Amino acid sequence: MRIITRSDVERLLPVAECVDVMRSAMQETSRGNATLPIRQFITIPYAPGKLAVMPGTLGAPACFGIKLVCKYDRPHGDPLGTHVGMVMLFDSDKGIPLAMIEGSSLTAIRTSAASALATDVLAREDACRVAIIGNGEQAMRHSHAMRAVRKIEHFTVWGRDAARTEAFAARVYRETGVETAAAATVEAAVAEADIICTATSAKQPILFGKHLKSGQHINLVGAAIPSAAEADDEAVARSRFYVDYQDAAMAAAGELLGAISRGAVQDNHIVGEIGNVIDGTAPGRSNGDEITIYKSLGVASQDLAAAHAIWTMAETENSGASIDLLD
Repeated sequence: MRIITRSDVERLLPVAECVDVMRSAMQETSRGNATLPIRQFITIPYAPGKLAVMPGTLGAPACFGIKLVCKYDRPHGDPLGTHVGMVMLFDSDKGIPLAMIEGSSLTAIRTSAASALATDVLAREDACRVAIIGNGEQAMRHSHAMRAVRKIEHFTVWGRDAARTEAFAARVYRETGVETAAAATVEAAVAEADIICTATSAKQPILFGKHLKSGQHINLVGAAIPSAAEADDEAVARSRFYVDYQDAAMAAAGELLGAISRGAVQDNHIVGEIGNVIDGTAPGRSNGDEITIYKSLGVASQDLAAAHAIWTMAETENSGASIDLLD
């Protein structure tokens, strides 16, 4: 079994390469070639955190495993981040462990790559202006991910803290070389955007349907529990709504569930899973005026596909620490 640390994860699976890994994973998911129990959370007594447990199987490549992630409230900029954990990868044929892989960087890469995949599938071909709502790690990851699938000419960023947002905008420009501006409001940030990525810890909507323009594509990434939402009912109702995995969305997509409960949309508002659109079994964007939303919750098939790709490359170059558990 290999133990693969963060530095090797970052090196072995850049986001641009991970997009194709996510493409295959989403197709396998929508074809029914994955077992994906709904994510479970365990509250940690006397501590500001919880443990998320995500087991699953994947048909191709044939593997199974589990992701364990500790989610703790930490100050902005804490080197540990809010997510610390690991992915345990097993071989399906022999039932033996293949790797233990650092989980926070793997999750960050696969999440932004999945958004890039959805953007590639749903956004207009000429989309070139991106609004990033949030200024944490996922927001930064998405600035790189969007450039993997579209020729991005401008970023506009927004966050609750103005000084932090200005610093984030400078960092985006420094790392991407793309003109970047900080906006004072979400409305201003999205006004000229073709693509909108929300990657926040918001519990209540910050993106409102009345501020959206025809032709925009939106990646909703931050909220992952039924009680939280980054976009309001009008945004959901105005959009063609897509998900990574329908069962997970109907259990935890706060924006969709809230809109259904209040009668803004019907139970059948989901157009399809991204894997269905790739396979041609669900329609994608049909014209340049539609607003499309991809609701990202993250599923174990994504983690397993990313883990298997990392393990394969680590095997090829003999990186990471190799240990014999039976020794």
